[in-house]
Amino acid sequence: MMEAVRAYYDGRVFIPTEPVKAKKNQNALITILDEEKKEKKPHLRFIGILSAESYNEICTALKDTQEVDTNEW
Repeated sequence: MMEAVRAYYDGRVFIPTEPVKAKKNQNALITILDEEKKEKKPHLRFIGILSAESYNEICTALKDTQEVDTNEW
């Protein structure tokens, strides 16, 4: 039986994006696709690591950077 598993490459290892039904040390064949994984909100991976206060500070800072007018420089 052959099963396809979606994953992405983090520069060192392949990370599955869904549960994998494989045994430890089981052989696998990996096919590299042309598309890249794009995170819509990359800061979300830090939720749970930061305090609520730190998270709110980061969100405020991100909003501030969106309001910068580069033509003013």
